[in-house]
Amino acid sequence: MDWLTGLKTAIDYMEEHLLEDIGAQEVADAVYLSPFYFQKCFKIITGYSIGEYLRNRRLYLAGLEVLKSNTSGNEARGGGKGKVIDLAYKYRYDTPESFTRAFTRFHGVSPMQLRTQPHQIKVFLPLTVEISVKGGSRMEYRIEKREAMKMIGFERVFSYENSYQEIPKFWQEFCGKYCGQDVAGGPAEEGIRQVIAECAVGEFGVCLEDEGDAEHFRYYIAGAYQGGEVPEGMKVIDIPASEWAKFRCTGAMPNALQTVNTRIFREWLPGNREYEMAFHVNIEWYSGSDTDSENYESAIWIPVKRLG
Repeated sequence: MDWLTGLKTAIDYMEEHLLEDIGAQEVADAVYLSPFYFQKCFKIITGYSIGEYLRNRRLYLAGLEVLKSNTSGNEARGGGKGKVIDLAYKYRYDTPESFTRAFTRFHGVSPMQLRTQPHQIKVFLPLTVEISVKGGSRMEYRIEKREAMKMIGFERVFSYENSYQEIPKFWQEFCGKYCGQDVAGGPAEEGIRQVIAECAVGEFGVCLEDEGDAEHFRYYIAGAYQGGEVPEGMKVIDIPASEWAKFRCTGAMPNALQTVNTRIFREWLPGNREYEMAFHVNIEWYSGSDTDSENYESAIWIPVKRLG
């Protein structure tokens, strides 16, 4: 199944199973795609994570039920067998209180208030998929074969929902702690700084699928591992041999790199007749220190295999 067909099929699957206990793993399994690849592409193309989409659709349908209800004020507060408790369990919330909080955040009013202010309902209809590849700004890339690589770095787990906001904070934390001239701490800290210098940790950012967790992925601030002892707090990553599509990025960070990353998964990969992802890793390459410069050079590497 190609990715665009998979995306459309996945939306249909979610609509059919909105009242069931499903998440990104179940949706990706239903269309025979990797949760890592599917979740990443879905987020970039639609602007929503799988969890956000399911949550928004359920809360919209719950709002429609509130408006159709003739429930009394006491029942609307969740007393006895009130409507709120019924809706909470129907739309996959553990308690009426958690449902009411989510409902209020989404619609801007509580279930009881919505009955008297129906114009406040927030509409969230099923998504329709239309991919348009725009010209006028050609993506610069080359295909290059590389042997297996080992990298070393610092690991953190991120969710697909907020990775574009949280990963830059991870880099700021790394730079604040290790990129200055003053050496803080004892021998262990000095050992980490030595490995950072020898392996050029910070030259790469590596995204890896977090197996068994379709909502999150692992991200490493990394460098090329040169062998030797691995300090506590750092990890070695094995990257298989592959052909790589290397996309050039020019401009201030993180916007330039995030823009190219979005275009790869929104325009280049969907429906590509020559290549598909070989495995679920992508690598960011960084050239130097002046990341605010309009001429700053970076790149995104995608492992690919040829179709046919």
